[in-house]
Amino acid sequence: MTIRRVRYYIYLKDVLVLSLTAFGGPQVFLAMVIDMMVKRRGFITEKDLLELNALCQVLPGPTSTQTISAIGYRIGGPFLAYLSLLVWILPATILMIGTAILIEYLQENTPGSLNFAKFIQPMAIGYIIYAAQITIRKMIHTAEAAILMMIAAFVAFFYNSPFIFPVMLLVGGLITTHNYKKQPIIDEKIGIKIQWRNFILWGGVLVGAAVLGHYTRLLPIRLFENFYRNGSLIFGGGQVLVPYLFTEFVEYKKYLSTEEFLTGYAISQSIPGPTFSISSYIGALSMREWGIPGFILGGSIAAAGIFLPGTFLIFFVIRFWDELKKYRPVRAALEGINAVSCGMLMAAAYLLFEPMESNLFNILAIIGTYLLLQFSRIPSPLIIVIGVVAGIGYHWIIRHIDWFF
Repeated sequence: MTIRRVRYYIYLKDVLVLSLTAFGGPQVFLAMVIDMMVKRRGFITEKDLLELNALCQVLPGPTSTQTISAIGYRIGGPFLAYLSLLVWILPATILMIGTAILIEYLQENTPGSLNFAKFIQPMAIGYIIYAAQITIRKMIHTAEAAILMMIAAFVAFFYNSPFIFPVMLLVGGLITTHNYKKQPIIDEKIGIKIQWRNFILWGGVLVGAAVLGHYTRLLPIRLFENFYRNGSLIFGGGQVLVPYLFTEFVEYKKYLSTEEFLTGYAISQSIPGPTFSISSYIGALSMREWGIPGFILGGSIAAAGIFLPGTFLIFFVIRFWDELKKYRPVRAALEGINAVSCGMLMAAAYLLFEPMESNLFNILAIIGTYLLLQFSRIPSPLIIVIGVVAGIGYHWIIRHIDWFF
């Protein structure tokens, strides 16, 4: 076996380890990648890794997944990048498809079985509030960015169409480009050579899936188009994805109930790997009428749809990113894009709380979850497990009290 193949094998093994142990979201993921792939393996320098991660945050799609794919691309080209993508998303995809099957089985065979999720449904909103706080602290540094964030949140409260979000991101980026003189000067005279293959591939799949879905009306094709479109529009990570998916699949298409959605989101926070894996859960439940094959097909289609566009785009941009990032207006635009993403994240918490009962129990569960995440050292997945156990206990007590009386 050649040295190159050994290096590829070690890299894929490390990606698998990350997919099984990376709990806690993007911040924990990045720290683990720095420790494993920078310090221990030397696959990439820390400076290059942080720049790639920043680039992935600017592009639509799942940041952690794009970062893994970009590292694979730097090490071994497109083939290794696609292999690393598959290894990274597979465990979480399987777990979330299994979760969808379990949720449907419990609802079919045990009436009121989602009572076990009574605690974790409002807890999911506590997670989003905590994520919003961390993101805001990291990305908002000026009064202008704070104002943009509040405007974006206000617009998202009242106009939660998926087509509004990319427009707001574009406007936010354009607004902050005037700050380009504050960016350090780097040689901008080097021309940019753009290879359009991956961009054409991304756009061709987007248009082709939309046309096929429109004329065939086949649910698998329409689902792929839905998730592919969402994966092409999402800026700001898995938390920003939540209002998009909730609007489309719960409020508009009614493939899931609010309770099912919040239960799946909370459980997705307790498993390792990409946070976009909730898409597999939604896709699986969207095809529940097809039986077990439908769950597997729907979950797999959703995973392909949500992860592929970001991968195509990172392969497109990474080829000329080293030249593009030297332009100060490009770097200045990131401030506005990040501010709008934070506003969307604030709106997500409200949009998910709105259909829930505004009772004391739900409010205390949201606040309690936030306080545990903020001030305790209890691992994030363990908090969800505690919520599940508490919900099961509550469900058991309620059933036995009803039986006794």
